[in-house]
Amino acid sequence: MLERLSWKKIVVELLLFCLPALLLSLFIGHLTLLLLISVSCALLWHFYNLLKLSRWLWLDRSIMPPPGRGSWEPLFYGLYQMQHRNRQRRRELTSLIKRFRSGAESLPDAVVLSTESGHIFWCNRLAQQMLGFRWPEDNGQHILNLIRYPQFADFINHKVFDEPLTLGFNNGSYIEFRVMSYDEGNLLISARDVSQIRQLEEVRRKFFTNVSHELKTPLTVLQGYLEMLDDETRADIRQKALASMKGQTERMSSLVNQLLTLSRIEAAPRYQFNETINVPVLLDTLFREAEILSNQRQQIHFDIEPQLQVAGNQEQLYSAMSNLVYNAINHTPEGTEIRVSWSLTPRGAKFSVRDNGSGISREHIAHLTERFYRVDPSRSSQTGGSGLGLAIVKHALNHHDSQLNIESQPGQGSEFSFVLPLGRVIEK
Repeated sequence: MLERLSWKKIVVELLLFCLPALLLSLFIGHLTLLLLISVSCALLWHFYNLLKLSRWLWLDRSIMPPPGRGSWEPLFYGLYQMQHRNRQRRRELTSLIKRFRSGAESLPDAVVLSTESGHIFWCNRLAQQMLGFRWPEDNGQHILNLIRYPQFADFINHKVFDEPLTLGFNNGSYIEFRVMSYDEGNLLISARDVSQIRQLEEVRRKFFTNVSHELKTPLTVLQGYLEMLDDETRADIRQKALASMKGQTERMSSLVNQLLTLSRIEAAPRYQFNETINVPVLLDTLFREAEILSNQRQQIHFDIEPQLQVAGNQEQLYSAMSNLVYNAINHTPEGTEIRVSWSLTPRGAKFSVRDNGSGISREHIAHLTERFYRVDPSRSSQTGGSGLGLAIVKHALNHHDSQLNIESQPGQGSEFSFVLPLGRVIEK
């Protein structure tokens, strides 16, 4: 309908321009000349409107088109409508891109968009943090120039993305890469930090290996003695076998109990760490237990500040303290001196266990809180140690906003201590 109206207007405009020439020729003649002048005026009028259109499209910043007459009115209006639709589409596209980027920024993975050849055209903030990209400086860079590892280059160049690639970085982290093709010629590369998963898998593997090793020895002993009891009937041999089996079962029971304690400490919720703990009373009980365990093999001294109480979990804190004291008794030679102190310092409440035993080499200190780690495995087996005591101490202290400090030198003894922050000290 608009197109027909436009043609009608063009014909009417032409007639309007020619009509004066026709009327004037009736009086003065020269019809051809007058028609030529009329057509020239029509061309000049259209040329003037064309200039207005060009100025509006390229120079004028206003949204509204210039006023038009005749056949130019629908043209100006049509261009205005087309521009309005384009602006609306651009707004919708901009909004869609913003929503996409906002969603991509909220993902727990690093996201990189690239061409099929590997040239990057967008990445989220996590990619900048995890992979070290700089944006927008790295826009257009080839991804192999930014992630320079042979395994990753083979993964990208082979273009077989059925399985993810796990890559170990120089900083010790492990990143899992997944690549998906989309939109004909573009690649979506996602990266996830799986370092913690790898560490947990390694801990799980070591845990089962160590537990299997710990249980294998006592079970072998029990099996051997049971087979011997089938053949031997002498009372002295039977008594020796029963005593040995009892010791091995106690060792296995202690191992299981410590594993359960460690599991319980790791799973304990935070709200359980605000009860008032009368530490002097706990240490009085621990002193009596330590004397029984030592059986006068060491000289044990307790120096306790009688009014110093803290907030926390009594079971876990007592477990941490008792493990440190029992370790000192079990792993220091006869005749040594063990000093246990509980005092208030400017940093908080300090618990310390010091001995003048043989000490520990520097290379072992960093590993002492690892599960099943032993400085001397043969001696630990003799004393019944499981290698879990200091792991229990570490997790219990983490729940109390503290950490275990170890100072030791060969031949000069050792000190195991921790400080509970002032925020946990209860004034009396």
